[in-house]
Parts: sequence; C-alpha cells; structure tokens
Amino acid sequence: MDNFGVYMSSRTSVLIDEKLLQTVLEGARRLYPKEMILILRGEKKKGFVKISELVVPPLATYGSNFANIPLHMLPMDFSIVGTVHSHPSGNLTPSTADLNRGFGIILMIVGFPFEDERNVAVYKRDGEKLALHVTKA
Repeated sequence: MDNFGVYMSSRTSVLIDEKLLQTVLEGARRLYPKEMILILRGEKKKGFVKISELVVPPLATYGSNFANIPLHMLPMDFSIVGTVHSHPSGNLTPSTADLNRGFGIILMIVGFPFEDERNVAVYKRDGEKLALHVTKA
C-alpha cells in the first residue's frame, strides 16, 4: 500500500460514474450465484478516490463462496486503487478474508440483488466504511 492510505479517513469519499457502477452490478448479476471480482483503476487525491476504469483480472477464479485473483499475474500498475467483488448473500460487510486479501487502498462490495448504490459498500483496507458518491457523466 502506498502512503495515501495513511491520509485516508472516514471522511474520504469514493466517486464512481453511474454507468461504471451499473457495469459492476450487471457483472455480479451475470455471475450470480458465484462471486465476481474486478480491479478498480482510478486516481487518489486527498479527500477522495475517483474510480475511472474496471479491469477484468487475468486468470481470476470464481466460486460460490469466493473469487480470487492470482496477484503474481498482475502487471505493475500504479493506477489500481482497489478491487470490487460481489457477495451473493447480500451481506455488504467485508469478511476477515476480504480484508486480508485486498489489493489497493479500497475494497468495494456489491450485494444481491445488485440493483443500485443501495447494494454497494466501500471500505478502507482496515475495514472502516467510506462514503460512496455516484456521479453522472
């Protein structure tokens, strides 16, 4: 983790475009009842993280209670801000495994029924919840 994580507070906001969020939710719906996982690219500034792109991780595995990325297959990419994965159960709380296996500075979880921002939560790597703001392009 870079030094930005030190400056993140519970007042830090995560920004994502509405269409990008709908793409995440649609991916989760399509893989349901399996979990899905994607990499989040964006920019980090003091006070906010703006998600600008989604990356399908190479050789990711998807199962009924897990989604996994082989981290050794990822390229060096300093624009990666975190990951998003689904919880088919609808529970938006990160598990210990979620927090321990996170990549980047944020962890986004989308939960069943995968409809809108009410089914999304974003956390710092230590499990502290962050505010999510959905923007329109």
